[in-house]
Parts: sequence; C-alpha cells; structure tokens
Amino acid sequence: MVLEETRQELSGLGNRKALLAESIEDRYKAICHAARSRSILSLGFACFKKQDQKVADTYLVQVYNLTLLCSEEYIIEPQSVQFLVQHGFDFNKQYGHGIPYCKGNNRGGSDDRGVHIRALFTELLRARKPLVLHNGLIDMAFLYQCFYAHLPERLATFTADLSEMFPAGIYDTKYVTEFELRLTASYLEYAFKKCKLDNSRSLTSGAPGPHVHIEFCQYAGHMSTYVDYKECPDVASSERQTEICQRFSAFGWCPNGTQCPLSHDTDLIILQDEKGKEDKRKKRKRQRDKRKGGGGEITESSSIFHGAPQNKIPHMDVDQEETSGDHHEETAESCPDSAAVMDSDGTIQQTEGESMTADNDENEMRKDNSDSRNSATSDDGSNAKNGAENRTGEAAREKFTDALKKKVDAGTHRAGFDAFMTGYIFACSCTLTKKEEAAAAEEKEQKVDEQSWLPTCLNKVYLSGKAAPLNVVKSTFSKSSKAHTQKMEMVWGGRM
Repeated sequence: MVLEETRQELSGLGNRKALLAESIEDRYKAICHAARSRSILSLGFACFKKQDQKVADTYLVQVYNLTLLCSEEYIIEPQSVQFLVQHGFDFNKQYGHGIPYCKGNNRGGSDDRGVHIRALFTELLRARKPLVLHNGLIDMAFLYQCFYAHLPERLATFTADLSEMFPAGIYDTKYVTEFELRLTASYLEYAFKKCKLDNSRSLTSGAPGPHVHIEFCQYAGHMSTYVDYKECPDVASSERQTEICQRFSAFGWCPNGTQCPLSHDTDLIILQDEKGKEDKRKKRKRQRDKRKGGGGEITESSSIFHGAPQNKIPHMDVDQEETSGDHHEETAESCPDSAAVMDSDGTIQQTEGESMTADNDENEMRKDNSDSRNSATSDDGSNAKNGAENRTGEAAREKFTDALKKKVDAGTHRAGFDAFMTGYIFACSCTLTKKEEAAAAEEKEQKVDEQSWLPTCLNKVYLSGKAAPLNVVKSTFSKSSKAHTQKMEMVWGGRM
C-alpha cells in the first residue's frame, strides 16, 4: 500500500479575489489563468509504503524536494518571492541548477526540455496509487498544466481527466481535517502538529493501537549528501503564557511576519486551543448540572464559539446540546486593514489584512540581541538601575528568542517537507478511522476492511468558503479532453 503526496512552491497565483469567486466554474478559470501564466518553482512529493511485516501502521517514507526552472517566460509576483525568500528558498540554486521543463502538451521533435520531470510524473501515474494533497485544487491544476497537458477549458472536463489519471483516488487532507477530524484549525502545520501530538500521546499512554510509526530510508555514500534533515520537535508545555497572534492562530499566516509582536508558536496555539475546549466542556457540564438541579435559566452567555477566530468557527467540534447563544467572532487586532488574503495553505480567506508583505529585517533582531546583552552586563553601582536594565534585557532577549524561533520555523518550509506533513496527516486519519471501525465491527462481530482508508473523503477536494467539496468524478454529461485521451494511451501503453 503506497501513498503519493504532493506539494509545490509557485511563482504566484494571480487575482486572489477571482480565486474566491462564488461560481466554482469562475474559480477554475482563474486557476487556469494562473497555471498558464505562472510556474512551479519547487516540487515536493513523499511516498508512504506500509510495512506489513512490522507493527501495525508502520510506513517507510521517502521524501523528495525538486527545484525546477520553467524554460518559458512566466510571471513572478513580488509577494510570492518575498514569502519564499523569507522561508529559505534559494533562487540562486533554482536558476543555476533547477530542472528545466516546458508547460502544456509535449513539444515533440528535438525539444527534449522537461523530459525528465515529465517522465517522473508519468511514472507517478503508472503507479496507480492514491494521490494525497492539502487544499489540492490549485496544486492539481499546476501539475496538469506544467507536466501533463494544456488545461481543458471546463471544470467538468478537468475532473473527468483527473478521475482517470488517478484511478486509486484523490484525497484532500484540508477536507479531512475540517469535515472528518474537525480540528479547530486546518492549515497544514497546525493539522500536522496536532496529529503528531495526539499520536504521541496515545503511544505514551499505552492506549490500544494501531498507532502511526514512521521509518525513513537509509542512504549511504554520495547519496547521503542529498539528504537534508529537518527536526520535528515535540510539542512543548505552555508554562510561560504568551499572547498569541489570532491571525496566525486562525490561518497559519500573518502579514507582519517576524515583526509581529505576538506569538506565532503553533505548539502553543494547539495547547491553548485544547485548554479552551476543555474549559468549554467544563462550563457546559456545570450548566447541565445547574439545569438538572432546578437552578432556573442561565443568564451568562453559553456560546461555545466565544473567543474563536472567525475562520475557526465552521466545522468546529461542537457539542450538539450547546448550539445556542451569542456567537462572538474575535478578529486579529494586530492586523487592522481589510482584504481577501491567503492562509499558509494557499486557501483564500476573507480576512482583515491588506498587506501581504512580511518584513524580514535581520538587523533589527541583531540590534535587539545586542541591547539585551549590554543591559544584562552593565554595572554602574546602582542596584535599582541594574534591576531595571536586567528586566529590560530579559524582555529584549524574550523578544529576540521568539523572533529567532520564527526564523527557525520558517527555515523548515520546503515543498518536500509539506508533502511529508500531508502524508502524515492522512496516515493518522486512516489509523483513527480504523480504530473507530474496529470498535464498531467488534460490537457487530464483523471483520474490518483493511483497505477501506477514508471512503467518506474519496475524491473530495476542499473548496474555500463552500460547505460542499469538489467531487473528482467523470460525469455522464462530460467527456475527457482530447489531449488527455492521447496522453493516457501513452501512459498505459508504456511509451514516453
């Protein structure tokens, strides 16, 4: 059993408002325009192979991060470049050693540019394995346009083509986290760390399995030089309370970047979300007990959404007894402007921030650090002054440490790492579903289907702002595109 997870870094997405159009067909047209005029800068994919001879749900994982260079003219948006540079993308490496490719249909003749990346994509199709993405509609359109063929004009034709390209199915972990797991937030880093934390807790507590276990391939000799290790530390405790940036908490992205005075610590966000849920459960229990005791009507607000960021309210894990009350929607006060922007997954959200720039001024960080050292070591014989300066130094060091952590977290942003996180979320979701099915089957004395995966999420792609997903199926009213039909003959015929 093998999964294929894919993530990309793009040169831009074009008109953000068009990508959030009410009509899905209009959205698709905007995505097509972006895919035809922009390019993929980095392609990441991860292969998860289940190890049947080992403890249940053990996966052998191979992660790849490919730097690409489109051989044709394409648009680069300054905002996208700023984001990528801030997160460690090496443009010198891209233009010096990027794998070349041409978009659209095969050129034929002597033009062999892009043959290697197209051959790789063809092999992924021939593998007939499920494709797993996170918020994957844009990703699939770019993959299709850059490595397969020209995008069809109609959305129905596009979904018909996809259903045949990936007969084992397509899964979107953005849809999984919102509609199946019902996490408080669904951006990639949050969902990954939440799944990792829950899996670790289950293992540590000795809870009955299965649990997700990950193994990586071992490389020897010169191959080891191509391996880039990224540490995934465990979630820390929240002993030191820090005020969290509500914008980042909701979307995984903040227009102020590393200059934001509030915390962007995803681990802390998860712990505070969990604490908030527990507090709400206790409050609901007190209210139920009060009703049973004949205490009369409850005058205080019983809203379970109190304090929740705006985009966290839909699909939250809700006690059905607690659906009334004042729905208080908290906004991020640190980002006062208004516009439609994107979260860290590329999802368009109607948020409060107009600017998408993230200032990355390292000199300011160094200045803060220098000030903290000078304040902490100065000694002019005045205890009061020393105490004040030490407190100033501690505050500066704390600010510097938080900013530095944002830098470190940003440096782990890779398309390949994103693909790994996507696969891990899916593996954990399958394991959780398997546990629930096993419990239900035990009651009915039935056998669990080991290959069931996530049947309720099969071929359902997340659509921002919509209550229903996009179904990747071939409708009786649509036909596959001509370019796709010709391509599939080549793919299944074994020719390149």
